[in-house]
Amino acid sequence: MVAAVANPANSEAKARRLTIQVSEIAPDTTTLRSLDWDRDRFDIEFGLQNGTTYNSYIIRGEKIALVDTSHAKFRSLYLDTLKANIDPATIDYLVISHTEPDHSGLVSDILALAPNVTVVGTKVALQFLSDLIHQPFKQQILKNGDQIDLGKGHILQSVSAPNLHWPDTMLTYDYGTGVLFTCDVFGMHYCNEPTFDEDLKAIAPDYRFYYDCLMGPNARSVLAAMKRMDELPKIDIIANGHGPLLRYNVVELTGNYRKWSQDQTKGETTAVVCYVSDYGYSDRLSQAIAKGIIKTGVAVEMVDLKATDLQEVRELVSQASGVVLCTSPESHETAQTALSTIMGVAKEKQAFGIYEAFGGEDQSIDLLNNKFKDLGLTPAFPMIRVREQPHESTYQLCDEAGTDLGQLLKRKETIKQMKAIDAELDKALGRIAGGLYIITAAKGEVKSAMLASWVAQTSFKPLGLSIAVAKDRAIESLMHVGDRFVLNVLEEGNYTKLMQHFLKRFAPGADRFEGVKTQASTSGSPILTDALAFMECTVVSRMECSDHWIVYATADAGRVSKADALSATHHRKVGNHY
Repeated sequence: MVAAVANPANSEAKARRLTIQVSEIAPDTTTLRSLDWDRDRFDIEFGLQNGTTYNSYIIRGEKIALVDTSHAKFRSLYLDTLKANIDPATIDYLVISHTEPDHSGLVSDILALAPNVTVVGTKVALQFLSDLIHQPFKQQILKNGDQIDLGKGHILQSVSAPNLHWPDTMLTYDYGTGVLFTCDVFGMHYCNEPTFDEDLKAIAPDYRFYYDCLMGPNARSVLAAMKRMDELPKIDIIANGHGPLLRYNVVELTGNYRKWSQDQTKGETTAVVCYVSDYGYSDRLSQAIAKGIIKTGVAVEMVDLKATDLQEVRELVSQASGVVLCTSPESHETAQTALSTIMGVAKEKQAFGIYEAFGGEDQSIDLLNNKFKDLGLTPAFPMIRVREQPHESTYQLCDEAGTDLGQLLKRKETIKQMKAIDAELDKALGRIAGGLYIITAAKGEVKSAMLASWVAQTSFKPLGLSIAVAKDRAIESLMHVGDRFVLNVLEEGNYTKLMQHFLKRFAPGADRFEGVKTQASTSGSPILTDALAFMECTVVSRMECSDHWIVYATADAGRVSKADALSATHHRKVGNHY
């Protein structure tokens, strides 16, 4: 049985913007899915194509458990729907998977309706929650493997999963139904009517994008959590916190997490990215930087300076090739102790970068930067100074800064690989000729561009083309399924100026179009005025190929400026680098 409760509004469009779906997913188990149809951003400010959901669950044994709540924007809708399904006063346990506000935003409301409820979660989660709601509540700390018996066979077991993607994350397995409640883990920002993963092809891009943004920076923690999951009986349903639940493709989709995480942790080069989970925008900025580093093939270890064990900090930093630090309040004793620990084990020739958390009481970023310079570390990118609430451009700057650090760390390895390839094969591959193109894209206030030569027409109906985009290119994040871009074709004999401009290395956050004549396409992506031709394109699909993404797009509109001119061509002598 599935029921939808609409948000009262004056128009059908507004009514569809926020809705609640109620569905029985297993015996005695109901989901309340808060559907946010129009949300186009999520917490680290990467764009969403398909909205999102916030999933909450009711488990009815002889006792009743509520697993997570919802976003505060759903307060009236969620609470009215909850009351229509159970009397909140009868809830015995409130399971907190982690304390991120989009899942715990209504905890205070539940406590008001269920004053005798026992809140259960990890030690860190309950500490965070106390700081968040500023009121006493009955609580029970759960360690990995601890169980709560609800009766009727519903035995809930805790599975520790720290850093996925918050330090307080906990998964919960119900022995009575084979349902694993995972909150952010195995989720996706995808809003649709079906409760489950019926259309794998439709959800696959969003599932991967979500992993890359939120879980990829914590790949080692993903593998640690999955090792604990392996000790559980069969998992029939993944009851996640965002998007459709996993029922039909559990083995394949969880297997993807394992493979992607194993691939991510294979690299010998590692960077440590530090943040303070509950201070300013530290967690969001750190995730954006980490995502940029991962693009280059460098493994990332996320370190919460507030919650990570100091011995673990020492080991991670001493083994890392690069370290990213965040500012925090000087009054934050735990974070400052962790920073001192890092300074004690940091060594010469390590690369480092520093960003401000914008928490209101940030220590001096210049002072912190100078301390690490004095230790002999090498700056990988300019200090990221955050003077106002972060915008899209701020997160793009962080992404690009992370990519710069990763490329710096991979430089020696890249040179080694270039020399290792078979010389004759290298020369033969280099004889594959290509054109010269500039790809331009825009999303919100973020714009980017890159010089490309690996472009080919791929289909007639519809008119389609493919482009190979290196994973560490800044524009890659603007070329996901549904995104629009412009392919600018350069003219033979008249391309040097544009090519040299877009070949140069841009600092993180730099305007790539400064000094270049452009006009806006219908999608907002810049059209280069001096290009021979342009095509406005829409990304249809992406295929992962080692160090590149193959992007297939339809060509929706275009024009040639000089009918008798020829397209520029590009010939290489070698095939193992551009």
